[in-house]
Amino acid sequence: MESNTIESKFEKNIKDINQIPAVANILEVICNTTGMGYAVIARVTEDRWIACAVNDKINFGLGVGGELKVETTLCHQVQQFQETVAIDDVDNDPLYSDHHTPKTYGLKSYISIPLILKNGDFFGTLCAIDPRPALVNNEKTINMFKLFAELIAFNLDSMQTLSETKNKLVGEQKNAEVREQFIAMLGHDLRNPVNAISISAQVLLRSTLEDRNMKLAKIIQDSAMRTKGLIDNILDFASGRLGGGIKLNYENSETLASTLHQVVDELEIVYPDRVILTDFNLNQEIKGDYKRIAQLFSNLLGNAITHGEKETPVIVEAKTRSNHFELCVINKGTKISSEAKKYLFVPFSRGKVHQGQEGLGLGLFIANEIAKAHDGKLSLESTDEQTCFTFEFLY
Repeated sequence: MESNTIESKFEKNIKDINQIPAVANILEVICNTTGMGYAVIARVTEDRWIACAVNDKINFGLGVGGELKVETTLCHQVQQFQETVAIDDVDNDPLYSDHHTPKTYGLKSYISIPLILKNGDFFGTLCAIDPRPALVNNEKTINMFKLFAELIAFNLDSMQTLSETKNKLVGEQKNAEVREQFIAMLGHDLRNPVNAISISAQVLLRSTLEDRNMKLAKIIQDSAMRTKGLIDNILDFASGRLGGGIKLNYENSETLASTLHQVVDELEIVYPDRVILTDFNLNQEIKGDYKRIAQLFSNLLGNAITHGEKETPVIVEAKTRSNHFELCVINKGTKISSEAKKYLFVPFSRGKVHQGQEGLGLGLFIANEIAKAHDGKLSLESTDEQTCFTFEFLY
């Protein structure tokens, strides 16, 4: 017998076999049940035989990683024909009484079962040997070995599947990170030209233009405002996914009331045919990021205008009391189903939209993230009469 240095691929085979929790018990049961003194799981190829797991009670002397010349083993025959070999007593066996393997290793009893993987590949053998005769060439013992062999092969297949899944997951995570970094950079690069378009449109709207050109300027401004909102949502989404999360800045230059009114004013410009009714009862300033609250409010209000009935006003209520801030955006329209509610705050999830209302499905997701950043919550109540989004938190 030989004990050569083995290659890394066989080292992995040995590691995989010994990661199977039941292997040691399987080999122990084989020895105790058959009375044989040496049980082994071997990796067998056309030119290699390597012991992967061993239970040696007879001092056979071949441990884990030990190697035999494959052509001197009966496992070589098992590998070639993928059939079981079982010998009770070599001296009385008509097929193997004069075989070179028993003579080489001093064997009287022998059993070897092929280990076949799910894809049909031959991995090796589960076998046992002893210098004394043993009753192994019977249905009960062979079926036990086959059961153990199937269990070992199943575990090897599972480990391979798990390894492949992990590798795919790592690859997908890297691809997703690169994709989100690209989205973030793209968003930053788009901000300046969109701002320039918006400012140019505002300048045109303040000048004296014919009605047709005034309408065109208004369309340009509306498109620029909608694009700017999309860019802001993309950047926030990419930041959150890349681990940055929604950052808050409590240094506010405007009052809360003026901040909320500014959002209403902007959307009234964008949607001049819609009525927005406000009821603000803001008795004190709060500890919060007003720009982020404005962004949340803008997303909720834009959503209400987009999906609410055009003929009815959108109602906005905001109030502060006892260190509690609450903002409600209410619109009449089709009731939001229980199934749709499950996905409202999921990125890239949108309800049914009409032409001109298209977006990325990030608005409510970003609004919810802003609410979480304030240790608050964004909730929804929808009935046949109205739909109400409520943002609230303690400050």
